[in-house]
Amino acid sequence: MQLRAVFFDLDGTLVDSLGDIADAMNHSLARHGLPTHPESAYRHFVGEGVRELARRAVPAGREELAAAVLETYRPHYEAHLFDRTAAYPGILGMLSALAEQGVVMGVLSNKSDGPVKQLVERLLPGVPFRVVYGERPGVPRKPDPTAVLGMAAELGVAPVTCGFVGDTAVDMLTARAAGMYGVGVTWGFRDAAELHANGARAVATTAEELLAALRSARP
Repeated sequence: MQLRAVFFDLDGTLVDSLGDIADAMNHSLARHGLPTHPESAYRHFVGEGVRELARRAVPAGREELAAAVLETYRPHYEAHLFDRTAAYPGILGMLSALAEQGVVMGVLSNKSDGPVKQLVERLLPGVPFRVVYGERPGVPRKPDPTAVLGMAAELGVAPVTCGFVGDTAVDMLTARAAGMYGVGVTWGFRDAAELHANGARAVATTAEELLAALRSARP
């Protein structure tokens, strides 16, 4: 194994959270008298943080309501984190295999830090993640590499020996900006074309393929 550490996105990569995100945002939109969206639309709303999610969800011309919609969304979503969200098939086995090979692992999401930690603790029990972070005040969101470079430094590993796994262009751009080995997954919110176009070094369609891609990675 050439990679010393692997960092993972959360939503759309390790856990399928789209249903709970869509339900909570549609609840908030309806509370403010705004039209709701089909769940599939949220595949293109998520990925760049909760403020961007709210901005994309409100109708054009009603952007002034985004802040109020977000205020309603946050507590409702946090109260319903586990209604429908679950780890993707094969993820726990893949993570266990990496841990057994001595690979250091972490999670970096653009979701708020509190829910990220709750989801990881509940849905990925026993996985020895060394660092788990969501969006935090004063730390730029992905694709800015500041957060993941800080995680590598915290673990004492060189960025060039790290992999970054995610399901969107944002994740692949993060990997490129950090000088890490980017691997895209297609079971999440975006497709292989987007991942390849934004610099994925490899693309996996199953957890087993992801494990093989990480094992064969040559930074």
